[in-house]
Amino acid sequence: MHEDPVPLGTGGRLLIGGDLVPTGRTFASVNPATGEVVGEAPDATPVEAEAAITAARRAFDGSGWATDTELRVRCLDQLYQALTGNLEQLRELTIAETGSPRQLTHGAQLDEPIELVRYYGELLGKYPMSEDLGEVDYAGQRHKRWVEKEAAGVVAAIIPYNFPVQLALAKLAPALAAGCTVVLKGAPDTPLVAVALGELIAAHTDIPAGVVNVVTSADVAVGEVLTTHPAVDVVSFTGSTATGRRILAAASATVKRVFLELGGKSALIVLDDADPKGAAMYAAFGICLHAGQGCALNSRILVPKSRHDELAGLVAKYLGKVPYGDPSDPKTYMGPLISARQRDKVDGMVRRAVDAGAKLVTGGERVDPGFFYTPTLLAGVDPDSELAQEEVFGPVLAMIPYEDEDDAVRIANNSVYGLSGAIQGDEERALALARRIRTGTFSINGGNYFFADTPFGGYKQSGIGREKGVAGLEEFLETKTFGTVAG
Repeated sequence: MHEDPVPLGTGGRLLIGGDLVPTGRTFASVNPATGEVVGEAPDATPVEAEAAITAARRAFDGSGWATDTELRVRCLDQLYQALTGNLEQLRELTIAETGSPRQLTHGAQLDEPIELVRYYGELLGKYPMSEDLGEVDYAGQRHKRWVEKEAAGVVAAIIPYNFPVQLALAKLAPALAAGCTVVLKGAPDTPLVAVALGELIAAHTDIPAGVVNVVTSADVAVGEVLTTHPAVDVVSFTGSTATGRRILAAASATVKRVFLELGGKSALIVLDDADPKGAAMYAAFGICLHAGQGCALNSRILVPKSRHDELAGLVAKYLGKVPYGDPSDPKTYMGPLISARQRDKVDGMVRRAVDAGAKLVTGGERVDPGFFYTPTLLAGVDPDSELAQEEVFGPVLAMIPYEDEDDAVRIANNSVYGLSGAIQGDEERALALARRIRTGTFSINGGNYFFADTPFGGYKQSGIGREKGVAGLEEFLETKTFGTVAG
């Protein structure tokens, strides 16, 4: 273990091979609420990325990490204690770097994902790493068969900017529990949170050198190294579908196992018997969670054609009540978008939607300083239009009218994505419709499915595989089948 040299996340060093190492170049991390620089992050080169992979390979092949369950349990507990012991420092860094409101850090942005580390430490102690398949007679002999689970190897874990602690731990915790070694690449927009995790691992755990390596970089070539290097066995990526397609193609040359958690264009269906005020409030505050920067958020709201205007008015009313502004203020519900680039993208999609015939009911405005965008509703949206088909990643809700239940299901499924969805209305009807919609997760009348033990992932182009739960551990395990002649 190393001593914490400076305030968390500001050391400016990569974790490679058990050492915190400086880089020859850095890049700025910007506070999206103010536009001011939070700090300088280490800007890894492809050579340093390869060094991290080499360290992870050496640790996997040359240490007992993959087979020492007791060590892994202890180290996961140490990591959990390090995270909880430095929680407030990590909270302030997360707020400053991501623009996430303080109140969200007490949930999905920080406090809740830390529990993933404890969950996988406990799961490791009871997960069956072997299964007896019994004996059979074959060719005049008795044959015993069984299956054992083994660590999949070296993992390249690549995360985006929106929920950096949650996404990092959802990859790190199960990979470490499985016995894998990891190279974690932080997002260029939120690198200091990843640096902080590396510092905590180095200072407060007995995780052997090379088992966890943390790199941050503004150089796209670093990601290419991680996804193509022959010493990497598994690529675990969360991000856009476009990037996921490229990673899948790049990894195919070495037939790597690939986990992808990609984009979404989730639909909230409001049934004709739903409480209109409750549904409108759910839709409005849902799309404004972290300024709409969540892949599973319901960015489409499907409403009965006869109630379209009524619901548009109600949703606009509640959007107008969303408190946005300084993310460090405990009363703030919505903070800024991550960058000027992302705000420009969101605003461009809103302008094009209006030009295409959608009605701008409320919002659609930039707010300075920082990269804020007002909560926005566009009504009468064509279900085949860009706004209804493409991920916005901003506080923008597209309202689409439907004729009947079959039409609602058709519109909801009219997407290359299949990550999540929701229904408001009679529970029996809602559940029947939910089972017809091709998504990996679903909320009925506001029910929450997002917990440490619940698998999360998508159908179609929203991804491959599942994160969290037992399924999340199994993403990092190989299955080996044995047979021997019974004695």
